[in-house]
Amino acid sequence: MSCPMRNGDSDGSISDPLGTDAGMVYGEYLMLDKILSAQRMLSVQNNKPVHDEHLFIITHQAYELWFRQIIFELDSVRDLLNSETIEESKTLEILKRLNRIVLILKLLVDQVPILETMTPLDFMDFRNYLSPASGFQSLQFRLMENKLGVKTEHRVKYNQRYTHVFGTDADAIEAIVSSESEPSLSDLVQKWLERTPGLESDGFNFWEKFQKSVNDFLDEQERMAMHEKMEAARNYRLMDIEKRRDVYRSIFDPSVHEALVRRGERRFTYKALQGAIMITFYRDEPRFSQPHQLLTLLMDIDSLITKWRYNHVMMVQRMIGSQQLGTGGSSGYQYLRSTLSDRYKVFLDLFNLSTFLIPRHAIPPLNDNMRDKLNVIYGLSSEKANHDGSATSNGKN
Repeated sequence: MSCPMRNGDSDGSISDPLGTDAGMVYGEYLMLDKILSAQRMLSVQNNKPVHDEHLFIITHQAYELWFRQIIFELDSVRDLLNSETIEESKTLEILKRLNRIVLILKLLVDQVPILETMTPLDFMDFRNYLSPASGFQSLQFRLMENKLGVKTEHRVKYNQRYTHVFGTDADAIEAIVSSESEPSLSDLVQKWLERTPGLESDGFNFWEKFQKSVNDFLDEQERMAMHEKMEAARNYRLMDIEKRRDVYRSIFDPSVHEALVRRGERRFTYKALQGAIMITFYRDEPRFSQPHQLLTLLMDIDSLITKWRYNHVMMVQRMIGSQQLGTGGSSGYQYLRSTLSDRYKVFLDLFNLSTFLIPRHAIPPLNDNMRDKLNVIYGLSSEKANHDGSATSNGKN
């Protein structure tokens, strides 16, 4: 495999961009001596070599390397989002890095079947060597969850206390505490959504217009239902409309929204949810195109982590069944299955946005001022944009 670690000069000599005499070869740069010597097979050390233990080690080491890259990308995205104004170039970079995380997670999901080429009997041959090690002790996966925005109170009870998982590893616990005290990706996305242009009560006031549109739409549906000749059908339609009114009340009444947040059924702040709904409705407007892509990528991340959890759960059940304990002391399959619920979805509210959609014809029309804001180059009036020809962004997105 060739790799451009050193550049050849015109006379055939090797140039050294790092300033050392000899330069660096491929294996040195990647420190392959350390990586490729890190597969310690305990079955070999115990003079009972098990072939598939090597696959088990390689697969999980690969997971950890990709977790490290995901954390690296997450930290950079959080840095870019941690600002009152985000320039267009930064938005593009955020999208690129989130998309990279999505592609890595797809790779991790597809990696599980490779491990499944190992049979349960093959795994049993070396499983005893693993105890008390277990996958849920992955510090990087815990940090990744925290940096995304998984809250302690939403975790399965067994997974809440650090000492149950990481024992007396002071460095691990310090890293976890630090990751919980920093703004998560979810926190920063919510602050960003709260600044969505058009939410201002003294401006376009989207939320007020949306409430009126919903009421007008449901009133019209009710009038149409009253013309239904069959009493049973009429009553069914009226009951369905009233249920839909209750659904919309859950977003229009701040106290109901806060109650749902306390119960863990919603995650976003009241205003962040408004911003997400507005972006979803007007996603075809130029200024909301990239924000809508960002929200889609966040859902992709949540979906892929859930798929990875599911594949992992199915593999564990296949390998050890549903009754045995995990090697780290957890309830094994039962514990892992409990992590598949919505409690671990960070961007749960984005998945539920479809609940609050209304037909296109009922969406509040943009006024001229708002349409101008959403069509011009970010943060500039159309007159100034045409005058300057500038692509600089001073706006929210």
